Order: sequence, then C-alpha cells, then structure tokens
Amino acid sequence: MDTPVVDAPDCRPQWPASVLAKAANIRLIALDVDGIMSDGKVYFSASGDELKAFNILDGLGLKQLMAAGITVAVITGRRSPLTEKRMTDLGIPYLLQGREDKRTALLEIVDLLGIPASDIAYMGDDLPDLPALRYAGLGITVPNSYWLLQEHADYCTRNRGGDGAVREACDLILASQGKLDTALAPYLETYLKPARGAERAL
Repeated sequence: MDTPVVDAPDCRPQWPASVLAKAANIRLIALDVDGIMSDGKVYFSASGDELKAFNILDGLGLKQLMAAGITVAVITGRRSPLTEKRMTDLGIPYLLQGREDKRTALLEIVDLLGIPASDIAYMGDDLPDLPALRYAGLGITVPNSYWLLQEHADYCTRNRGGDGAVREACDLILASQGKLDTALAPYLETYLKPARGAERAL
C-alpha cells in the first residue's frame, strides 16, 4: 500500500493578508465566462457551431464553494448554449447571459439576495467587467486580462483564465474562511484509509 510522503514540500498557495481579510467576508462570487472560465477563445465550425473549453479544475472548485455555503453566479455578455449547459451541469443557480452591463446584472442578483458589496467577489478580465469588479468587496482578475483590470483588482491569480484561475479563487475564499481543509478532507481521508482487509493481514 502506498504511504504518504512525510517530508513532501508544502505546495499550499499563500495569499496576501489584505486579500485574505477581504475574502473572509465573501458570501457570493460572480464570474465572467470568456477569459475567466475559458481561455477567452471562441471557435466556430464551418456550419457556425460555437465551441469553447471549460476547465474541470474550476468545476470542482465551484462545487466545493457552493457546498461550503457560498453562492455562485455567472454573468456573461455573450449568449451560448454551451455556457448554459456547463452551468446547469455544475448546479450554478444564477446565470445571466447577454448582459454587457455587468454591474447592473450583478446588482439584480444583489437585490434578490440582500448581500452587501463587502460580501461579494467579482472575477472578470475585460473592460465590461470593470464596474462590477470595482463595486465588489473583492475584485479578482487573471494574468491574461486587460491591463486596466489588473490595476483595479484586489488580486490577480497566478493561473491564467481557463487554466485553473477560478479554482485558485475558490481555494482563496475557502482558505480565508477556514473551510479549505474541510473541503479537502474527504479526499485525504480516502487516501490515508488502509486498504480493505489490510488490518486483518497485519
């Protein structure tokens, strides 16, 4: 049976204290799609069908976030059946498509939930996202975002959009609220649990 490596290096990410302090209040995270949940590229087939790729790492992170009681919303300027299917598969309760005014769309969700700006995180990568990012208590962007977003964001992820950036943001929020270890525990417990029948063999 494999045993854990005791002297393995600590690969756990570290975040600035100021960012962790803001993330500790978050009860809602709203996300853009293209450039955040995807790499920002949209492919079209000869027949006009749209294709885009979503990162599986991000999907599990969002599920962990929702399981921890954080509400997830997605606001996108484009309309896409692919986006609708992906968000439905993930169980994301709020999806607003075709909304170029991201701040107004975010405020509609805020009015429904009654959550103050200080308890909201927004993650976006281009100019239409900037008003919503600045409104939110925690503004997050990615390294492949437009430079002005990086100037105004509270935190820029190490991973690029579509390449695990959303998962990084999920871990940040969970860690700031002391919930990350709880989210990871079931996977570690399974790994550390002796193989069936191993006790009898000793």
